[in-house]
Amino acid sequence: MVSLGNFYTLKLHREFQFIYRKAKDAHSESVVLFFLPANEIHKVGFTATKKIGNAVKRNRAKRRLRALFLEFSPSLKDGTYIFVAKQAINDITYQKLKNDFQKVLNRSNAIKKELDV
Repeated sequence: MVSLGNFYTLKLHREFQFIYRKAKDAHSESVVLFFLPANEIHKVGFTATKKIGNAVKRNRAKRRLRALFLEFSPSLKDGTYIFVAKQAINDITYQKLKNDFQKVLNRSNAIKKELDV
């Protein structure tokens, strides 16, 4: 299993299918998030369909999602995450993608609430 920060990456088709069936999803213009909360489980997967474009464009889309995930990962709840790239991901700026990414995390309630002491 490959590690991405303190998260392990999903590799098997059956793992992805299980999360697609059980998890709640949140959509934005450029990304879809499937989030299944669980205690002490840290897994993440990234996908891009052929609708995105050729292999170069699909890999670039997944790299962009991975970079944003690493930026937000310290503040995420335990669970399994799957990020699916949409066609618009190739045409938008980094700031717009970051806003969309944060929007789907907020909608899915995946960000930890900080306690003010």
